[in-house]
Formats: sequence, C-alpha cells, structure tokens
Amino acid sequence: MGAVLYRVGTVKASELGGLYRCMPMTMVFCIIGAMSISAFPLFSGFVAKALIMSAIGHEHLVVIYMILLAASAGVLEHSGIKIPYFTFFAHDGGHNVKEAPVNMLIAMGVASILCIGIGVMPQMYYQILPFAMEYQPYDGSHVVGQLQLLIFAMLAFVFLVRAGFYPPEIPSTVLNADWLYRRLAPMVLGPVLRLGLSIASRLDGIVIETASSLIAGARRIVHHPIAGPVIPGPAALIQLCLLTLLLAVIYVALG
Repeated sequence: MGAVLYRVGTVKASELGGLYRCMPMTMVFCIIGAMSISAFPLFSGFVAKALIMSAIGHEHLVVIYMILLAASAGVLEHSGIKIPYFTFFAHDGGHNVKEAPVNMLIAMGVASILCIGIGVMPQMYYQILPFAMEYQPYDGSHVVGQLQLLIFAMLAFVFLVRAGFYPPEIPSTVLNADWLYRRLAPMVLGPVLRLGLSIASRLDGIVIETASSLIAGARRIVHHPIAGPVIPGPAALIQLCLLTLLLAVIYVALG
C-alpha cells in the first residue's frame, strides 16, 4: 500500500480500484502479504498462528483462544480481502499510473519470498526462537480448521457484497491519533511559529543593517585622507618582510 500511495497519492478505498491493470506486480505482492497475514497454509502467518494457538490450547485458555479465533476472521476480512479487493479490483478508480519503482518491487519481492519460504519451511522460522522446540504445524486439525475459518469468512464477504448488505464506500476522513499532529498541531503551533519567524526575520534585518553600517564606517575611516595612503597588498607584504628582517638583524646585533 506504500507503493500505491507513492503512485496514486492516496490509499482511501473509495478513491482506488482497478489498479490490477497498471500495477500487476504490486497486486501480486499485496495478495501474498494478505494471504500470509490471514494465515493461509503454506504462508508464514499460518505457521506462526498455529504455534500460538496450540500453546494457548495447551494452557487451556479457552476465552483467549476464542478471542483470537474471532480476530483471525476479522484480519482475513479486513487485511486479507478488503484491502486487495478495493485497491486492485472492485470499481474502476480511473487511475492510469506506472508500476511501483524498482526498489519498492525488490523490497516487496524479498518480503514475499520470506512469507512463502517460512510457510513452506517452518523449521527455518522455529530455529530462531530463543528455545529449542519440535513442532509440526501441518497436521490435519490445524490445516482443516484454518481452511474452514478462511472459507467461511470469504463466503460471508461474498454473500454480503452480492446481497448488498456490505457497507457502501463513503468518501470520508477517518479521525485517528494522527489528527493531533495533522490538524491540531498546525492550528495551535502555526500562529506561534509564524510570529517567531517574523521576530527572527526582523532581528536578522537589524543585525545585518548594523553590521553593514559598522563595515561602511570602518571603510570610511580607512580610506579617509587623515589615515594616510592605502598600501596595496603586495607592497604591504614586502614592507612586512623588510620589517621582520630588520627586527631579526637588531636582535642578532644586540646579542
């Protein structure tokens, strides 16, 4: 979605759609990330979720287990389906942009390889844990249970969209914590900063004017007839060398 924001200039679902034609590689990488965070089998999210859910079940934490199970369906609905669907498909947003830059494609490609690699070879992930363990996430109960959750969540989304019960896309601005620095801070600090910059600009002008006056006065004194003739640079250097030589001879003569 950072690549979409870079190219389109927004990530609002109501202003996106149809980007699969002009950003196909970004679409593929986004879907891989969506499948991973939704814990599809053969993706990294599945092997991480299976381990966590097994540990919770082993401790008989039924309430927490049910909460995480419901959260898994919510993650699939929002991050796994809604974001890719409304960004790259759904209605046509009329955007004709370029594919993401090469550096972004490389970053998304590396992340996608890790999502798939960890899902296919979970022991590679388990080996970096701070304790030794032997765990096999791909058993019948985990795979079947997760597939049931994913399939029914996707069917619920399709049913809501087809039946017209899914909430419509309304152009709006969601108020979040970023409102504090995006709106409130400029409103409060803007006048203060403008006043400070105005005072600093006036002080800067006074300092420059004073310095210019001092420099001009010094030049008038140096070039005044009473001060004598102005000695050119080379002549002054020669005189300095002769005076230095004269002082050296005097010091030598005086012993």
